[in-house]
Amino acid sequence: MNMSRIDLNLIVYLDVLLREKNVTRAADKLGISQPAMSNGLKRLRNLFDDPLLIRTSNGMTPTERALELEPQIRQLLLGIEKAVQPRTEFDAANSRRVFRMMASDYAEATLIPPLIAKLRLLAPNIILDIMTPSDVNFPDVEQGRVDMVINRFDSIPLSFHQKELWSDDFSCVISANNPVLNKFNLDSYLQAHHVWVSKTGMGVGVGMDPSDIQRLGWVDEALAKLDAKRHITVFTRHYQQACLLAEKQDLIATVPSKMARQQQGNEGVRIVPPPFDIKPIKLTMAWSPLFQHDPAHKWMRDQIKQTAIELDSI
Repeated sequence: MNMSRIDLNLIVYLDVLLREKNVTRAADKLGISQPAMSNGLKRLRNLFDDPLLIRTSNGMTPTERALELEPQIRQLLLGIEKAVQPRTEFDAANSRRVFRMMASDYAEATLIPPLIAKLRLLAPNIILDIMTPSDVNFPDVEQGRVDMVINRFDSIPLSFHQKELWSDDFSCVISANNPVLNKFNLDSYLQAHHVWVSKTGMGVGVGMDPSDIQRLGWVDEALAKLDAKRHITVFTRHYQQACLLAEKQDLIATVPSKMARQQQGNEGVRIVPPPFDIKPIKLTMAWSPLFQHDPAHKWMRDQIKQTAIELDSI
């Protein structure tokens, strides 16, 4: 095939069509008319000698050939984008860029405040738009609608770039008036009442089932290995709320230690190690390959990594 006869715009069309699986939405994304996109799809079918997208009861469904082409097309466009991207320095001091990041409640309470303090000095006009895990899904990140996600992940798409920010163990936050402190061991821990905090992933969450040990997360999985189970009285999705409940009620909040240390100086609580081993959690930052070489994005990633290093040394 003579490469000079191939319209590279068609490759862009195919990339968007495979993402959207809808001719009208793809046309809107590219700012062209629907007839122009339909004509583009016709030319793509001729180019690859394949229907590529077939209309079914579920909408436009990619063919096997289209699924084979999708990662190749994405890598091709990423290569072109990298090749034509200007090599300019990012002027952080004068930038007004908005960075959209998803941060779990844990990350938002521990990492984000010192990060903002750093940014106020280095880049006072930059804006952070911080979203929760339920606001974002992996396609949002992949397609560049979100700059980065900061959370604990069971799995991340292989195409994403990622950086572990730190590893954290667990501590128990307990009211200073809770009699369990008089003899705090595994037996008294199991006899007490507990507040549970979500093992948050991404996407809209659902209600919890107290009997579903695997979904309950790290603390309860560690107890299950001891053939033990705690009494969970309250389920919450916010670490700060869990610590507040532990201070005001006869509840134990078993939370990551960096979160628990925010209660240091609070005379209403005591922070003690859990009376059993819990596997540490890892806080990870992940981002789309679309942003890997973007100077502004790289600068922000560096600030986040440096902030994490400083926090991890405390």
